[in-house]
Amino acid sequence: MSKILIVEGNIQEDNQKLLDYGIETHSESLKKTISNYTKELEMDVFNPSSEKLDNKINELEKYDGLIWGGGSMHVYDDKPEIKKQIEFMKKCFEKIEKIFAICWGMQVAVTAAGGDVKRATNGTNIGISNNIELTDQGIMHPLYKDKPKKFNTPAYNYDEVVTLPKDTKHLAFNSINNVQGINFKVNNCDIWGIQYHPEITYEKMISLINYRREHLLSNKEIFKNESDLDTHIENINEINNQTKKEIRMKEVENWLDFSSLI
Repeated sequence: MSKILIVEGNIQEDNQKLLDYGIETHSESLKKTISNYTKELEMDVFNPSSEKLDNKINELEKYDGLIWGGGSMHVYDDKPEIKKQIEFMKKCFEKIEKIFAICWGMQVAVTAAGGDVKRATNGTNIGISNNIELTDQGIMHPLYKDKPKKFNTPAYNYDEVVTLPKDTKHLAFNSINNVQGINFKVNNCDIWGIQYHPEITYEKMISLINYRREHLLSNKEIFKNESDLDTHIENINEINNQTKKEIRMKEVENWLDFSSLI
């Protein structure tokens, strides 16, 4: 049976707060999405910020692929739990051939490969990223097989990739984040990265918005008031009603197929 490693991007304390609010962890969301495509895949979960790295680093070669999920930190902050994640990503580059890096995971991968991430200057993606468009390279890339050239998707991020690793293929963009989809290699490791969350439902994104409601309303640059925020949620619900589940999750399916896991 094939085996993959799912890397949890949040520290345990943040995950516990989500669970206490009734929101599943990003790792659990990933496992549920993957189960739509196969029941014949063993999935381990590892948290590099909270667990010991050495033992897991020694086990990396047994995995047929790795998915690095979302997280709520900022990769440019000088914190030990972030440094551990960057260190672990570098080790994964050495021992795993196929990595799918999602949102926070992409930011960690880019940083570990010598690129840069900074606070986004064109706004934020709160629960949704609108009108993502494929580049010419993206149209031809297996990450976006059977995906529309322009689409909306669940997303939640304040930061953006501003400098790409050497020889990166730029696959997708929108008005908020110029870098929405990428592909680059580090030696024998092939990394696909996206800034959004095909593995997370819009319903969960709305729950995250409500969980962070007080913080979001304190920043008048994001939402003017409660009514503005509630209108945003209504818009997400409308798009959700128009979205086909299999199209929303297509990037996950394509990576699993590319990695010979389904």
